[in-house]
Amino acid sequence: MYELRRIGLNERDIITNLFKDVFTNEPWNDDWSDEAQLDMYISDLIGQSHSLTYGLYDGDELIGLSMGYIKHWFRGTEYCIDELCIKTDRQGAGVGSFFIREIEKAISGIGIKKIFLQTDTYAPAYEFYKKRGFIEEKGHVSFSKEV
Repeated sequence: MYELRRIGLNERDIITNLFKDVFTNEPWNDDWSDEAQLDMYISDLIGQSHSLTYGLYDGDELIGLSMGYIKHWFRGTEYCIDELCIKTDRQGAGVGSFFIREIEKAISGIGIKKIFLQTDTYAPAYEFYKKRGFIEEKGHVSFSKEV
């Protein structure tokens, strides 16, 4: 069965590999050919004192990734997710829904009250988040969900 783990700089290589494998292909087609830029981006996301990164594992294989940070806000503490992905060949089988539920449980256990993230309205992720109870913030395309 799947296991949620809090991960970070020690797992940089597998984090980078999964991130690049997902986001350089359909539907994103991001150009991460500049390895130095990619390394700095991943370091920015996982290497800060307020970073919060979760990995979803199937045995020893990293199949899901959530990279973000903890934000102490006047409404309460939030988990701001900058990047969330599931290994491409695992998408569409309920893995993403499981991952979100496990993240909600984990952050609730450390006192975080809300998830905040952004996506594009044309991206498949838009409908994915809406179906999982995230509410579109009016005025811009952002989602939040009380946990």
